[in-house]
Amino acid sequence: MSRGPMAEDNRTAPEAGDATVEKAAQEQVGTAAIEADVADLKDKLTRSLAEMENLRKRTAREVADSRQYAVTSFARDMLTVADNLKRAIAAVPAELRNGDNKAVAAFIEGVEVTERGLEQTLSKFGVKAVEAKGEKFNPELHQAIYEVETSDVPPGSVADVMQVGYTIGERVLRPAMVSVAKAAAPAPSQSGEPAVAAAPKGD
Repeated sequence: MSRGPMAEDNRTAPEAGDATVEKAAQEQVGTAAIEADVADLKDKLTRSLAEMENLRKRTAREVADSRQYAVTSFARDMLTVADNLKRAIAAVPAELRNGDNKAVAAFIEGVEVTERGLEQTLSKFGVKAVEAKGEKFNPELHQAIYEVETSDVPPGSVADVMQVGYTIGERVLRPAMVSVAKAAAPAPSQSGEPAVAAAPKGD
């Protein structure tokens, strides 16, 4: 007995359905792979842009630092000039400073104007004096020369400044040479022994 067309169609229909499902699965896998590749490329692009921005900022910072600190050596040498001007002003006796000699007064004024002008010029290049006297001792900014007993400032603070310190930008150009305050020793008693605080009386 011969088979009719309907029998042939029934036999081929499952095969066609399987092929369609397989094709759809392959397309889905292909789409997922493409999406994964796109996500990976986006991530790499984001990282590359971030690295480029960081490089731009770092380069700009290095250029700015190079400009700011290019005068470091020259500024350090000029501090010697500033020190000498300060010493010259401080060495003028009070009677000459307050006297009627116009020539001496003009000379002193000229030195003071020069000293202020030098300070202003250094300031334009980021060089500034370090605040020290009365400040808490900071080993990054101050160089301790000796300790001194005093009640003028708290212990551990700068009592006096022997040489002014300077910074350039955020760097220390020269630390300030200072004396550091320490607590005064207790006064000895009349018997020569150190004074001892009286013990509190009991109830």
